[in-house]
Amino acid sequence: MLWLLIGYMFLFIHRTFEIWPVLATVRLEFCYMLVAGIAWLCAAGKHWPSNCLTWAVPGFVFAVFLCALASPHADHCFEFLDSYFKMMVFWLMLTTMVRTELDFRRLMGGFVFVFFLYLLHSFREYFGGRYVVRMGISRMIGVDPASDPNSFASHILFVLVFVPAVWVAWPTRRVRVFLASFVVLGLAAILLTGSRGAFLSMLIVALVFVAQSNARKWLAPAAILAAPLVWFILPDTLQNRFMTILDPSVGPANAAQSGEARIIGFNTGLQLFEANPITGVGPKAWRPATGNKLESHNLYGQLMGEMGGIGVLAFLSLVSCYVVNLWRIRQAYRAHPEWGRDFLFHVTRAIGMALFLLLFEGNFGHNLFRYTWIWYAAFLVMVRQCVEHRLAMLQAEPLAEWDGETYVDEPRAWDAASC
Repeated sequence: MLWLLIGYMFLFIHRTFEIWPVLATVRLEFCYMLVAGIAWLCAAGKHWPSNCLTWAVPGFVFAVFLCALASPHADHCFEFLDSYFKMMVFWLMLTTMVRTELDFRRLMGGFVFVFFLYLLHSFREYFGGRYVVRMGISRMIGVDPASDPNSFASHILFVLVFVPAVWVAWPTRRVRVFLASFVVLGLAAILLTGSRGAFLSMLIVALVFVAQSNARKWLAPAAILAAPLVWFILPDTLQNRFMTILDPSVGPANAAQSGEARIIGFNTGLQLFEANPITGVGPKAWRPATGNKLESHNLYGQLMGEMGGIGVLAFLSLVSCYVVNLWRIRQAYRAHPEWGRDFLFHVTRAIGMALFLLLFEGNFGHNLFRYTWIWYAAFLVMVRQCVEHRLAMLQAEPLAEWDGETYVDEPRAWDAASC
């Protein structure tokens, strides 16, 4: 079942049936999910984790459904719900089937490898002449037809944060060469997209990583030396693009207008909220509701305008459950310093960073319905269960010493505590 889940990650991220239309004629994604669903129904050992996130995620999805039902643009909303509910089905499979830390390690390794393949294919297309010209520059996009430079850059960064976890989980030379290659390609792709929001986020992630690393004594000087070299390698057009973060006058007029559009998106969301305070105008109904060709480019304006008060409450519940789980896991690691900075520790840190980036980039991006919110909630539930299982094992055998591997292959079901 685990390999079926990783296979669907590949289909969802790489979108092969959109790249090669012949695969769309056989409804590849639908057929694959049908097979995976039957395998999931027949699989033994399914369990419903005891965690507030396992209620917050369905609660948010149910709020999306209610807002779509109440929307004056319901037809437009339901076109979006079809793909959104597929994410929910996959979330259910993830949270009920991945039961051991070893399986979780394999899942995370597969997730990073799948994205590496997607990135390689995107580079092949970029050097083959597939890119978009916006704001006066050529900008890299993903290989999937619906890719956008800003979302593609964020997408890369949200996966790069898991590199330290996989690095610790698979400490072999081959894996680490692969991860180093992935980081180099990922950072290069972010720069080539010309996304200012992702560029700022990348700098934040780099600073946090260096500050928290045990090797910061040599990483910090290396980063300081490498930064100007990378900057001068960039074409003048991309340098000017990133300089507009500090000085909008160095770029074209539409670059400054793009920044102002984020503020307009927030204000428009407030106006839509005032007109529709309970359910908003409906998920993904921003364009027909505003008559604008552009999306909100602001998470908070999108949330208020498209989902109203119901959506705001559901979203706050989701974020709060993220924070509760991150805090509980952190407390467990503080109580057991002998665990060290292992795989689960780094996954927890990566999810916390991803949550911060989602909220930070929400100031200049409409990422409310990004799959990251759903998938990473499932990842966090898995981490919490692993940690709770370790604690339960220690209580059952208080004299036993944990050697870092004892609980990895435990076949027994976890006894996860509630949030």
